[in-house]
Amino acid sequence: MVETMGFDFLYLKTLLVVLLQLLVSLVNVGTLSAHGHGGSTREQPLSKIAIQNTVLALRDSASIGASPVILGIKGEDIQWVNVELEYGDPSEDDWVGVFSPANFNSSSCSPENNPRQEAPFICSAPIKYKFANDSDSISNYTRTGKVSLKFQLINQRGDFAFALFSGGLSNPKLVAVSNAISFANPKAPLYPRLSQGKSWDEMTVTWTSGYNIVEAIPFVEWGLKGEHQTRSPAGTLTFHRNSMCAAPARTVGWRDPGFIHTSFLKDLWPNSVYTYRLGHRLENGSYIWSKVYTFKSSPYPGQESLQQVVIFGDMGKAERDGSNEYNSYQPGSLNTTDQLISDLDNIDIVFHIGDITYANGYISQWDQFTSQVEPIASTVPYMLASGNHERDSPGTGSFYDTADSGGECGVLAETMFYVPANNRAKFWYSTDYGMFHFCIADSEHDWREGSEQYRFIEQCLASADRQKQPWLIFSAHRVLGYSSSSWYGLEGSFQEPMGRDSLQRLWQKYKVDIAFYGHVHNYERTCPIYQNQCVNTEKSHYSGTVNGTIHVVVGGGGSHLSDFSTVQPTWSLYRDYDYGFVKLTAFNHSSLLFEYKKSSDGKVYDSFTISRDYRDVLACVPDGCQPTTLAS
Repeated sequence: MVETMGFDFLYLKTLLVVLLQLLVSLVNVGTLSAHGHGGSTREQPLSKIAIQNTVLALRDSASIGASPVILGIKGEDIQWVNVELEYGDPSEDDWVGVFSPANFNSSSCSPENNPRQEAPFICSAPIKYKFANDSDSISNYTRTGKVSLKFQLINQRGDFAFALFSGGLSNPKLVAVSNAISFANPKAPLYPRLSQGKSWDEMTVTWTSGYNIVEAIPFVEWGLKGEHQTRSPAGTLTFHRNSMCAAPARTVGWRDPGFIHTSFLKDLWPNSVYTYRLGHRLENGSYIWSKVYTFKSSPYPGQESLQQVVIFGDMGKAERDGSNEYNSYQPGSLNTTDQLISDLDNIDIVFHIGDITYANGYISQWDQFTSQVEPIASTVPYMLASGNHERDSPGTGSFYDTADSGGECGVLAETMFYVPANNRAKFWYSTDYGMFHFCIADSEHDWREGSEQYRFIEQCLASADRQKQPWLIFSAHRVLGYSSSSWYGLEGSFQEPMGRDSLQRLWQKYKVDIAFYGHVHNYERTCPIYQNQCVNTEKSHYSGTVNGTIHVVVGGGGSHLSDFSTVQPTWSLYRDYDYGFVKLTAFNHSSLLFEYKKSSDGKVYDSFTISRDYRDVLACVPDGCQPTTLAS
């Protein structure tokens, strides 16, 4: 343990900072977000719609039509749709919802919906919505009752209908329903997501389709680019309404997820380019194919090559057509996505460390998210960590007894994406990428000393061969290390309660280079730190022994931003109230570059380098010394 007068002074200073922060923030306590820790409260946009209260109010003076009727004729899985509406009694709070499937009947109702015994029996929320006055000439709709809207639809295994409502979101009155439209093949295999397998030479491919295993046999056709292609079978999973733990996932948020397939591509050559396509063999012997994708396989653990890693959290999803965006729920999401796509040739693997979609129990939004990240996730491994918006649901065994997942209780994240965990319900795992060794923790399960996860974390850190994999990275969703966010300042220790109490001994013992967190929606970097003390005075270049861990909050992937405390602790070297992500570049076993880039322009706003030799990792540091003896 580090015991110095400096530590006592820092402790007293921290107490003063906390008291000051408490006084400054008392007037704003009511607006603090339990989800974002420091920003104003945000709602899932679809949760604002009281769809179960819909009243049937069809009007002869109202009409709504959608075109084209058939989408994806050329194989597209995304297409723009024109919606023309006319209403004789227009109002500023009229809105248009997109429903899929297109039928408005009681087939989607469950006993838990407890629908009124009268039409229209709408028991499922729309997949997106816009206000009718969402146009360049807002005044025209309320004056003329006519407007043309554009929606972007993705293939989601069902047909679509557009419905015009009056009465706003709280008291919807169904005024008109459009014709149904659909994709040419709504069951097509779509949105592949790559992930590292359980060994370095394995890549997994997960995708979604409308084909059950009894209808068609799923597989992946793949091989080295330009060479003979082979086929690997895929397993098929799905889940049902009764797999959800609470509303809205069990009620108005429910939508059939289709079928999720995963194939394991094994015995890959290191650092090699492969092509693949998703296939389904139908009962009649014909085949349904996806388009062709490519990926580069992982380097052999310890192999020296240029290796580039991107890390961020809390991105969520957004709509390119402006739907659902009236409360700025995830305003930075598309910028982050687009920056990664534009730099994809210089990215080898991505870590999205929790709060993936912010679907919060509205199941349709997972399709929207997988479509948004498809250009990334189909090309490089897209690795996840579990966050509160994926897992937490009261009475379900999550460490935090909140309702942040909207009743999903981990099922969506565990099924829609693959991670190389021994048990995906326990979302912790390790993975290697060349000179990197990653230990991914699950902050929604107990990590404290004596817990099953604590044993895993120690085993993961201890298993790193630092001569071959010098760059040791720890990550979790919640801030188990250091953050000077407003909310953590009020908590009193600038961390998730009980966060680093046990883990800092492991980080120090095994000389973790960098620890990454999300949950707090901003960017912050600490000095190399142990026991609340900076152990290095440098800010932009570090060399020599690993005597402390650098902690980085990178939760500005896209969701609404979180405030910082009014006083910046001495260990906080850089803070940014903006959207962004981190890129790590390992040039060799001795040189690492860290860059923080803003999502708005992709430029670097914070950076540092690490240079060291293997002997520096072996060197003895406080609470990080191996036992020795003078015996001959």
